[in-house]
Amino acid sequence: GKLSVFGTVNDLAVSGARPFYIACAIIMEEGLEYSILEKVIGSIKEAIRECGIELVTGDTKVVERGGADSIFINTSGIGEILDGCALSPKKIQPQDRIIINGNIADHGMSIFSARENLGFHSEIKSDCANLWDLIQTILLNFRGSIRFMRDPTRGGLATTLNELSQLCGLGILLDEKEIPIAEDTKALCEILGFDPLYIANEGKVVLIVDKEASEKVLDIMKKHPLGKNSRIIGEIISEQKSRVYLKSLTGGTRILDMLTYEQMPRIC
Repeated sequence: GKLSVFGTVNDLAVSGARPFYIACAIIMEEGLEYSILEKVIGSIKEAIRECGIELVTGDTKVVERGGADSIFINTSGIGEILDGCALSPKKIQPQDRIIINGNIADHGMSIFSARENLGFHSEIKSDCANLWDLIQTILLNFRGSIRFMRDPTRGGLATTLNELSQLCGLGILLDEKEIPIAEDTKALCEILGFDPLYIANEGKVVLIVDKEASEKVLDIMKKHPLGKNSRIIGEIISEQKSRVYLKSLTGGTRILDMLTYEQMPRIC
């Protein structure tokens, strides 16, 4: 429930828009247990209250058993762009810095572990969160220094940055040692053969920031509960246009391609 709300609110937030309204439609299978529906609706209600938005319209449909994987939730939101905020990949320039607000891959690996009942004793928890308050704080203090923002959800950090590189026509160089990842998440990815750079996140934002303001932006982010582990993880480069590169822990450099396989686990 809250994932559906936060996902839409975060899509608005990374566009520089204050979220105001949300629509919610639910498709459920015939025979769905009422306790499950009640739990989902309660989660939606709690998330809407946390975000300070209004649910203005919605719909409910029931389909035959086996037709909706128990329940599907569809949301859409409306927000208002902050004055003077015009984020665009066209504004990105060489030497701009790339910042992320914390650990990657927690959401995807927590979902996978729960679904597959793997039995690992770990502290991996979803990072699902409402990002608007953090993003609003950044924009109000550094509106002119933020070039662009994206939330690295489906396809993870690597796919998001590949899409961004193609949009702006410039290269991206990441520093692996600066990319934050929890030890439990890293260990689970290694055991299962997953690359954490391609695992979904739900409470993370990637910012492209003017080099001159990047350290100040980082300081502001670290003072927020959702940005305590923020890092500068790379920069925009003019060479090798529309390519993403990773400087590895061993000092070598490799290409990070787009996601070429079905993401596991599929969530949205």
